[in-house]
Amino acid sequence: MKKYLFIFKATFMESLQYVMNIILGFITFFIVLYVFLNLWDYIYSDSASLISGYSKNQMIWYVILTEIMWFGTRNRTLTNQIANDIKSGAIAYGINKPYNYIFYMIARNLGEVAIKFVLFLGAGIIIGYTFVGGLPGFRFVNLPFIVIPFLIGMLINSFLQMSISVLSFWIEDSTPFQWIYDKMIIVLGILFPIEMFPGWAQPIMKLTPIFVVTYAPAKLVIDFNIHMFLNVLLIQGIYAAVSFVILMGLYQKGVKRLNVNGG
Repeated sequence: MKKYLFIFKATFMESLQYVMNIILGFITFFIVLYVFLNLWDYIYSDSASLISGYSKNQMIWYVILTEIMWFGTRNRTLTNQIANDIKSGAIAYGINKPYNYIFYMIARNLGEVAIKFVLFLGAGIIIGYTFVGGLPGFRFVNLPFIVIPFLIGMLINSFLQMSISVLSFWIEDSTPFQWIYDKMIIVLGILFPIEMFPGWAQPIMKLTPIFVVTYAPAKLVIDFNIHMFLNVLLIQGIYAAVSFVILMGLYQKGVKRLNVNGG
């Protein structure tokens, strides 16, 4: 465990050297938020009205929070480097190191996104307070309960993206599958809350990564409920365990296939 903690710390310190590169990424973040904040401002012609149970303030904060999760946790290490290591054969060096390659990548990912997430979180909060002010009903005493689903959602997203990258053991390019996954999260889990979709689709969406990665953590911030928190924690726990088992299963089968083929 100590070696993975060291990898996390080393990667985190390395990321501090590239803070300006992260800040430059704020340009896209600001543009996307500006467009959608103005869109919801137009849709809510009456600021006191509710749409699918959301006030204007809650809807805008939902979009801000999900955008923070999306921009703050994006990492090419998961989507590109693993796939490139497999395709180039560099994975052969990784699996012979005195650490587990998957755990190494998880530690590196957390080290890289930690500083990025904090910066985007700060920027998002400033934008939110500037546009619509504070979030009514938000209590700081609930913060520890809110942080947990955010962290677990981040891990689940990492496991799923890594699982897609590991598919490169069998397919030439996993990029199209990464693209499909990303667009599903963006369109269905970031821009609109689940309540905005047809009633027949909502139960289905609550079984997808959308619920555990973006919707549930953001929903707990804008409308915290202890019963929902416990329900989300249970579902995220199941999702985390299953996605991790799938990831490790794919990786081990891929390594076995590599060894059989003399890789």
